[in-house]
Amino acid sequence: MFAVYADSFAAPDAADPLSGLVVGERPDPVVPDGWTTVTVEAASLNHHDLWSLRGVGLRAEALPMILGCDAAGRDEDGNPVLVHAVISDPSWHGEETNDPRRSLLSERYQGTFADTVAVPRGNVLPLPAGFSLEEAACLPTAWLTAYRMLFTQGGLKAGDSVLVQGAGGGVATALITLARAGGLRVFATSRDEVKRARALEIGAHEVYASGERLPVSVDAVMETVGRATWQHSVRSLRPGGTLVISGTTSGPDVEDAMLTHVFFRQLRVIGSTMGTRAELGSLVALLDATGTRPLIDRVLPREQARDGFAAMAAGDVFGKVVLTR
Repeated sequence: MFAVYADSFAAPDAADPLSGLVVGERPDPVVPDGWTTVTVEAASLNHHDLWSLRGVGLRAEALPMILGCDAAGRDEDGNPVLVHAVISDPSWHGEETNDPRRSLLSERYQGTFADTVAVPRGNVLPLPAGFSLEEAACLPTAWLTAYRMLFTQGGLKAGDSVLVQGAGGGVATALITLARAGGLRVFATSRDEVKRARALEIGAHEVYASGERLPVSVDAVMETVGRATWQHSVRSLRPGGTLVISGTTSGPDVEDAMLTHVFFRQLRVIGSTMGTRAELGSLVALLDATGTRPLIDRVLPREQARDGFAAMAAGDVFGKVVLTR
């Protein structure tokens, strides 16, 4: 079957992070007991796929590995479905995100950038009418991550205020759109003036340059950037506010974690990763009820996957990159 996969890793300091990316043929998936197959019609890129090409979260002995976490397509009966990307250990009984042996598709099991993907039956969700498969393919990683950050880990409710750092990427644009749909007051930052303007278009009430002081202190900050924005995130919170972090695209090491500020102002710092199958269902229900839809930067045929990877690596995207059959 046709697939987009990694057959080697780029060095951490390599100029070309895509050196191990291959577009070509791979064997059809093996389907264990209790699993099923989904014919993939659309799948979206995530930074996780770039990290995989550098060997982060992916072992060399697992190569070659079909990349991709997100997918929408057809089940074995031809029904439109969405794939939940978190795979729990079979012995685990509890929330998927707390399973220490959990993995994502494309880490231990072959991913979604292929004609067909095999997944546990419980990881397949029906897709309501009104969603395109391209839109649905954006949800299982970036949009689910954003939903959990805002409403589960952040505990935010209508009328609260939130700052989204680094407007532009898939999670950040999802955060802005979902926060507005949930009735929050949304502030957003970006180094890029064009991206700040786009953030206003998709739902931010106010936008600021990265590091610029906000006119008010916010109830919560959604942090996916890390080192470059950490201090600004801490300073932007009201006393007792919440900082939810799900990524460190600029690096994890900070010169000053501002711990004195954290304890004196009684701030909460909460980690968040992906989301559960139940939360994915709630996310779909929210979008269905509000008419809100994911922002898609571009749709490419899988044969042009390298172009999508290159755009994401360069930061030249606003929203999600979707690959189709």
